[in-house]
Amino acid sequence: LQFVESGGGLVQPGGSLRLSCAASGFTLDSYMVGWFRQAPGKEHEGVSCITSSDFSAYYADSVKGRFTISRDNAKNTVYLQMNSLKPEDTAVYYCAAPALWRITTLQAMCVNPKKNDYWGQGTQVTVSS
Repeated sequence: LQFVESGGGLVQPGGSLRLSCAASGFTLDSYMVGWFRQAPGKEHEGVSCITSSDFSAYYADSVKGRFTISRDNAKNTVYLQMNSLKPEDTAVYYCAAPALWRITTLQAMCVNPKKNDYWGQGTQVTVSS
């Protein structure tokens, strides 16, 4: 199972970016999927996660009202729309998913990155003037 993230870059504070996470070699529609980020010197942090069926979403408090997660199962892709970006959003952003055999909730997989088994290579987001 492989994820490929794209859409990162350099943006000014207050700007927007849209990240994409494409699944390769498998069908994504059975999986919960999450976006995580890691800033230099910090642990992985869950940003937002989405269920496989009803598309319920979980957001970290730090991004509520600014980020929106969505998915298009027909395109085998999950998105993260990031608005009103702040310098503290600077990080490498990864998408990840727990294995189908793992029993977990949406919130649990988002709060604890270790509950996710499949990871992409990440895309850099830098928010700076």
